[in-house]
Amino acid sequence: MTSPRMLVASLSAAGLIGIAIFEGYAPVATPPVPGDVPTAGFGSTRSETGPMRAGERVDPVRGLILLARDASEAERIVQRCAPVPMYQREFDAYVSLAYNIGPGRAGVKDGFCVLKSGQPSTLVRRLLAGDYAGACAEILSWDKFKGKPLRGLTNRRQDEYRRCMGESQ
Repeated sequence: MTSPRMLVASLSAAGLIGIAIFEGYAPVATPPVPGDVPTAGFGSTRSETGPMRAGERVDPVRGLILLARDASEAERIVQRCAPVPMYQREFDAYVSLAYNIGPGRAGVKDGFCVLKSGQPSTLVRRLLAGDYAGACAEILSWDKFKGKPLRGLTNRRQDEYRRCMGESQ
């Protein structure tokens, strides 16, 4: 018998390690793909003082500090936009997605919470409606950069989907 869904307070250790593995460690800030913003450490786009600058160096300890900060922000994104009971595995998958795509901003950028159109994302709408399987499936639609699928994103989204559905740990 599966335990009931509950309001999850934080990312699990396995979820945090999963994000670190997906992002990989980069000691020098560079765009992960042409046309993207520079990232360093474990996918951080911001240093302590503002946007990550191309060429900025991030040692492993600082990378872990930035990872913890960014993961906490992704937790808050999920909790704010989808305040519904979840299994830990679902929460971990959504935090990983939010870490990678951000919350979104009406008129500017699609994201976990909101689309450029100003409407809530389909994933959030499904969660709020109690369609947990449908919300997990929405993870798969976030595998594109500038409208084109990227193999690395497709692989990551498939893994997040499997985690969300309880097919992997």
